[in-house]
Amino acid sequence: MSSSLWGGLLAGTATVGALLVVSRVLTLRRPVLAQRVLPYVRDLPRVGATGASPAASSSPTAAAAGIFGPSLRAAADLVERVLGGSASVRRRLERAGLDTTLHEFRISQVLWGLGAFGIMAAIQLVRALGGAGAPVAAVLSCLVAFAAGVFFREQQLGASVKKREREILVEFPTIAELLALAVAAGESPVAALDRVVRRSHGELSADLARVLARIRTGEPVARAFDALASTTGLPLVARFATGIAVAMERGTPLADVLHAQAADVREAGRRELIESAARKEVLMMAPVVFLVLPVTILFAFFPGVIGLRLVTP
Repeated sequence: MSSSLWGGLLAGTATVGALLVVSRVLTLRRPVLAQRVLPYVRDLPRVGATGASPAASSSPTAAAAGIFGPSLRAAADLVERVLGGSASVRRRLERAGLDTTLHEFRISQVLWGLGAFGIMAAIQLVRALGGAGAPVAAVLSCLVAFAAGVFFREQQLGASVKKREREILVEFPTIAELLALAVAAGESPVAALDRVVRRSHGELSADLARVLARIRTGEPVARAFDALASTTGLPLVARFATGIAVAMERGTPLADVLHAQAADVREAGRRELIESAARKEVLMMAPVVFLVLPVTILFAFFPGVIGLRLVTP
């Protein structure tokens, strides 16, 4: 088959796919009857209602699921059966602060795998057109690329968790000190928490905002902080939440507890920095041994070598 025929076939396939995607997107953007009528009947009693309809999401995963829903859901179920570990993935999604369900995450894994599959398929197609490709090796490389995309998405979730936890550890001493100052100034714990949440921005502030929302809905303060301690993946934050819960239950001076927690976090950060420097001591010596030392030796011996050459007949 000639190159022009291959090019025409690929162009036709791409055009048909683009038209299908555009038509489906236009159909999804069209508001349905229930969405147009709902603002006028929202205050009326809903007889036999089974729950509110889920809100439309603007994420690429939700858009892809709306276009190719059944196929992506089947592929996501297959990935779930093969990989497993749903409890661990849910835990990491909570620790990463992502408002994503397990099924949506599996769909995103399938999309990443399909992206890697498409890139590898394009590379193998170019090689085949050049006459340097084997069919079996091309198929195997595409399957490996799909698996690599799926696993890379999971690794990216783990990286997001670590990044968010590092940000929380950086914010934690300041948040704890602000809470301690507000409580020492005479405010109640809930008022101090509200003030700190309104004045600060960050990952830990978002977690405390969720705790404040639980308190305002009627949940006891100690139980709300216990929930934070059970969901966080950082032992320091868990001890902080548990300390506040115990202080609220037993009447311990809360300001002293918060000051001690902030001091513990600063000391832990200092200790971690020293340990990191100790672990990287050999790596830090590499530039000295392989760059500075040879240049020093060269500067020391090169003039002597030149002098010997000039003196020797």
